[in-house]
Amino acid sequence: MLGTELSSMSELAKMTAASQAERTVLEEEFTWLLKEEVHAVLKQLQDILKEASRRFSLPSPGLEGQLKQENFILGSSTMDQVKGVLTVQGEALTQADINIKVAKSSQVMHFAFRDDKQWKLQQIQDARNHVNQALQLLSSRDESYHFKTGAEVNKLMDAIMLQLTRARNRLTTPASMTLPELAASALMKMFTPPMPGDVMVNFYINLSKLCLTVYQLHVLQPNSTKNFKSAGSSVVHNPGAMFEYNNTKFEVSHIHKVECVVPWLNDTLVFFTISLQLCQQLKDKISVFSSFWNYRLF
Repeated sequence: MLGTELSSMSELAKMTAASQAERTVLEEEFTWLLKEEVHAVLKQLQDILKEASRRFSLPSPGLEGQLKQENFILGSSTMDQVKGVLTVQGEALTQADINIKVAKSSQVMHFAFRDDKQWKLQQIQDARNHVNQALQLLSSRDESYHFKTGAEVNKLMDAIMLQLTRARNRLTTPASMTLPELAASALMKMFTPPMPGDVMVNFYINLSKLCLTVYQLHVLQPNSTKNFKSAGSSVVHNPGAMFEYNNTKFEVSHIHKVECVVPWLNDTLVFFTISLQLCQQLKDKISVFSSFWNYRLF
């Protein structure tokens, strides 16, 4: 009986020793993770996001201090009612040369930005600002910084991921606008010759594409039998949408959407995806250890 008890105690001691050895190994691995691997990931993130930030402000070859100007041809596979060339410089649309074929008469109208005007692409500006905020978070934890807990790493990853998700969302989710907001937009006053009252345009970013939407309108007569219902806010409004502006009621009769691919926008979206994956992978590694010692990490 005593021999059996001694044998059991011996087995228990071996298990405890093995458990302690395993724990020691895990503690050493976790210490290495906090000291070495976290900083290696942060350096990777910093390099990727610096490259993403650089894409928003490509320098002009041979012209120091000037941003590169790029021309993009607007196109559609289904129609030729709208054609044009857009000039992009950083976060600004510096020129828009547009031809619009009027639906009823087939007459072609030509419009271009006035020389003293350019349109700020707010989505690009906002995305760049979020990238720069993520870079600031990274620079606040340089190689000399010592992370003490997994929770601290997770907090930093969450903050960086929030900025990157916001940056990505600004490029993937254009702002909704009402038709009266569009009619009152400063964009409508930027063209020469001035846009006629029955045409409206809107520019926006969708993923890696710069899009132009052209609305052709007709005035609803006061004695019209149509049930007037003002359209709500939307990225794109469909034919039949109605609105009132300056005491006049309008209906959208035709809509034309054309777009062009901006390659460096696609690059930045890829950089965002890679960076978010790196953050999540680091969080996943932290969670493996947290399942062993919650009291240590959190």
